[in-house]
Amino acid sequence: MLRYPVVLERDDNGTVLVSFPDIPEAHTFGINKEEALSRAVDAALTALDARIADRESIPTPSALKADSAPHARLPALAEAKITLYRTMRAARMKKTQLARKLNVHLAQVDRLINLRHQSRLDQLEAAFRVFDCDLTLCIVQRSSRVAPTTRRKLARKARTR
Repeated sequence: MLRYPVVLERDDNGTVLVSFPDIPEAHTFGINKEEALSRAVDAALTALDARIADRESIPTPSALKADSAPHARLPALAEAKITLYRTMRAARMKKTQLARKLNVHLAQVDRLINLRHQSRLDQLEAAFRVFDCDLTLCIVQRSSRVAPTTRRKLARKARTR
């Protein structure tokens, strides 16, 4: 899970400014803390998408000081696309080469690493197979508000499917 730490600061006009220690070019603001944090994800995606377009590296998020520390959690699809982009860079594979191996047009590969495009998982899986990798999903329960007996029932139901 990609969670980028953010710094929240009160501005002169009362708004809350958001900056990212790991993504210095990403900034946003909100009327209050909640709005600022909700806009933080969009700011991070915009900056990281620009880095991809410029063929720059994507920074690894710094460790959060605490789980409750303010952060921008990127959507799972964006995380998969960033991982694909990093994999391509590590393998020194250009988009044209990946397009050839997938037997698709270059524009389709562009969309696979575009953080704003709603790509299909099967297309991402095919791209990862080129690198001998599997794309897997991991579902993590966000809170312990679900009663333990309900958790056990859900786990049993998932195993029987």
